[in-house]
Amino acid sequence: MKKNITKKIAAIFLTLTLFAAPCLAFGPSNSQIYQGIDVSSWQGNIDFSAVKNSGIEFVYIKSSEGTSYIDPYFEQNYQNAKANGLKVGFYHYVTARNTDQAREQANFFARVISNKSPDCRLAMDFESFGNLSINEINEISKVFLETLESITGSQVVIYSNAYDARSVFGSDLAQYPLWVANYGVNSPQPNGKWETWVGWQYTSTGRVNGISGYVDRNQFTEGILQSSSIIIPEPDNPSPEPEPETSGTITYTVQRGDTLSEIAERYGTTVSSIVSLNPIIKNPNLIYPGWQLTIRTSSSSGNSQTYYTVRSGDTLSKIAIRYNTSISSIVSLNPSIKNPNLIFPGQRLLINVNQDFGGQNTCGKILYTIKYGDTLSKLALTHHSTVQEIALLNNIANPNLIYAGEMIRIPCGCN
Repeated sequence: MKKNITKKIAAIFLTLTLFAAPCLAFGPSNSQIYQGIDVSSWQGNIDFSAVKNSGIEFVYIKSSEGTSYIDPYFEQNYQNAKANGLKVGFYHYVTARNTDQAREQANFFARVISNKSPDCRLAMDFESFGNLSINEINEISKVFLETLESITGSQVVIYSNAYDARSVFGSDLAQYPLWVANYGVNSPQPNGKWETWVGWQYTSTGRVNGISGYVDRNQFTEGILQSSSIIIPEPDNPSPEPEPETSGTITYTVQRGDTLSEIAERYGTTVSSIVSLNPIIKNPNLIYPGWQLTIRTSSSSGNSQTYYTVRSGDTLSKIAIRYNTSISSIVSLNPSIKNPNLIFPGQRLLINVNQDFGGQNTCGKILYTIKYGDTLSKLALTHHSTVQEIALLNNIANPNLIYAGEMIRIPCGCN
């Protein structure tokens, strides 16, 4: 009898093990790996002959953004890449905030690339979500991809960072192949939805002959290719009117390590919008700590919310200073934070943004942008504070090491 009970327990255990939720393996869709890059106006003029000779076989080219922006190097990049025998794909930076805008942007993308022959799937780059809910993000993505497939007759692919693939995009979207961005790892991290990847963007600071400066480096599989040769038809419906601009703006001080794409993501705007508002920017790849930039936001006054993706070296205190908020506010908005001293690169945080960066806040502290030649002792003397108070308030580990362009809070004598 005991032996029979033991056998039954073993059988039950085996059954539970077999039917437990699997941990999906995550690897390339094919064993053959091709070296690739993705480019935009940020790379300027590219010598695609040198690129090809350096071993690059695939290139994804930014074509468009929103419903009115066409990358100024799009046509040039397409013609020169094709002329040098590279496999070409196009991507569109999605800024839609509802499904109607998603359809408009899919039509705009199709119109921009019409009469061209991409070798690779058309890519949706949707990574700046503003205040959208996860359900809204997924609905917009689905409508954009379905519309794009319908009007172009082309196959599509989703470009996403590893965090969004795991935590934002739903399993319904896993019907589309994934091109994942995941830096500093030996292989892309599993996300529990996609079993394979067709593209892996493994660094944003790659170097390739023929390109001056950094470029995104990628590995691609045959799964990124169109299954047959196509020419994108011109959409039947007329090109939509450009999206209306909102009137609210803030002033942002560029900090050490900032890029325009990261700033745009923080405030739910686009690189092209920032460039158009700031004539000081001659090259979108070249901005300097201390510059004051006008940023268009969704509201003109008071507080707004945005999402921020944690970068290497970030702390909650640094992020709080950057957005003129508090650590406790960030923690309260993000239940994923169990320990305020422990955050991880790639973690996506909801932030309350106080848009008044210029003056004194209610805590009796001012926001100050460090200038060349500043020291904490000088700042403490000027503002009737102490080095210890400033260092403690800003989590500065070494009071002798501060950087021009960084923003810090300084006590101003109020309790």
